[in-house]
Amino acid sequence: MEILLDTANIAAIKKYVDVINLAGITTNPTIVKKEGKIDFFNHMKEIRQIIGPDAKLHVQAVGKTRDEFIQDAYTIWDKIDKDIYVKIPATEEGLAAIKTLKNEGKRITATGVYTEFQAYMAMACGADYIAPYYNRMRNMNIDAVAFIRNVANQIERDHSNSKILAASFHNVEEVNNAIRNGAQAVTMGPDVMADGLGMPAIEKAVDDFKSDWESVYGKGSSITALASQEDLK
Repeated sequence: MEILLDTANIAAIKKYVDVINLAGITTNPTIVKKEGKIDFFNHMKEIRQIIGPDAKLHVQAVGKTRDEFIQDAYTIWDKIDKDIYVKIPATEEGLAAIKTLKNEGKRITATGVYTEFQAYMAMACGADYIAPYYNRMRNMNIDAVAFIRNVANQIERDHSNSKILAASFHNVEEVNNAIRNGAQAVTMGPDVMADGLGMPAIEKAVDDFKSDWESVYGKGSSITALASQEDLK
């Protein structure tokens, strides 16, 4: 299972790199727009430095034609780094670009996926990751759970190297459902990550543990403080 963060916000990335072992970062033009008119290439390089060389950075090509996608892909690899997974929409033109680039051994994520058919075509083109838009699918009355389950089953039957990178989540339960039904990777915004780790019940349990400890060993006491007192004896 791979957990990625869907953001280009430097502060959020620095925060969660210290919290969990992030498998990587995903970005797209809409996410980049939230950061304002940034120095795009240097910003992506900074993200790479923060997450390290082993984590996966996904950056989206911009365009509508096969040639535009391919040109952007090579610019991304040249200006940022060669190990980036370039995201290309699973349209007819996009699939043509994915096929070409995968034949050259490049790292590619098929994005903008709403249907099983798109996913199977992306698999046939050799895409490393297939990124379905979970919440957007639900808003269009598409059964996102069935999609993930069926595509995951097909990946297993084919012994395919493609992975489902589920995206577009609005809440924690959507993330749970994607993982539960076979998504090998999920990417979520910092808001969803914060909601999942910041439940009031979790915080209350932590406060209760601290209160119970202090009721026995004194306010402000900790295990380390207790050990220090023992060492002084």
